[in-house]
Amino acid sequence: MVVIGYHASHEQHSPGELLTLAQLAEAAGFESAMCSDHLAPWTRGQGHSGFAWTWLGAAMATTSIPFGVVNAPGQRYHPVIIAQAIATVEQMFPRRFWVAFGSGEALNEHVTGDAWPAKVERQQRLVESVALIRSLLAGERVSVDGAIRAHDARIWSLPVRTSPLLGAAVSPETAGWVAGWSEGLITVGATPERARAVLGRYRAARGAGEARLQIHLSLGDSDDEALAAARAQWAHSTIPEELLPELDEPEEFEARIGASDEALREAVVIDSSTERMAERLARLAEGFDHIYLNHVGQDQRAFLRRCEAELLPALRDLL
Repeated sequence: MVVIGYHASHEQHSPGELLTLAQLAEAAGFESAMCSDHLAPWTRGQGHSGFAWTWLGAAMATTSIPFGVVNAPGQRYHPVIIAQAIATVEQMFPRRFWVAFGSGEALNEHVTGDAWPAKVERQQRLVESVALIRSLLAGERVSVDGAIRAHDARIWSLPVRTSPLLGAAVSPETAGWVAGWSEGLITVGATPERARAVLGRYRAARGAGEARLQIHLSLGDSDDEALAAARAQWAHSTIPEELLPELDEPEEFEARIGASDEALREAVVIDSSTERMAERLARLAEGFDHIYLNHVGQDQRAFLRRCEAELLPALRDLL
């Protein structure tokens, strides 16, 4: 059975509002949740970016569902600090938390003042960061001196059990690379072909563990309304994926938006019918163990009402 989760978008909503939305998502029937971990929104029109780790503690304390987050250790976050954060969350909320790691975006990392490395350097830094985090969560005392440096580090408050450490991949190429070090996969997709290409490359490279899929969608009262909401809030998703990690500021993302409606529909599942939406989501979910629905429109409460009454029951009938 595929687990259906809710994506809590820190870029679009204040932390307090997002906390309420997570509670409403559980009440509406979502079985899990995940959130973004950004310092900045993708565009100025989104307008928010709360601190994910503080928010996770509050959200998990006021709900009973599992949560996850995608994190980029190595620049803005030292991996020792992330290991401590993971251990603390998992100690307080056993078996309810997962984390996936990616190499990050300059949008969130440039603020340290360090140069933004080339992709091959970012990947090496990520591999070393994950290895360090894994050792620390196993209770080891660690010193390393490579792309990541740590001196006699250890985590004192450890959970009884830690969750698998997942890898985040957008492209099939990255998915194949991630398979070499991760214990599960998370990717994003709005077309079955794209989602299956990434998952297929991960499995072909002997990637193990569960597979998770984040799906950007826009559900409106009319097709025009759904398209307008996607264009207003999620048009940055049409920017070529190789540019996404390299841009520093929301203004730079805005300057590169100008894609057609067709391109936007390739990045966001756009519809007004919950029946059609459920069918499209079910096709996307094939092969995945978890899916997370990210409604990109601003009116999350209306979306959650439609999920409870229409979308989730229809989707479960198809999964």
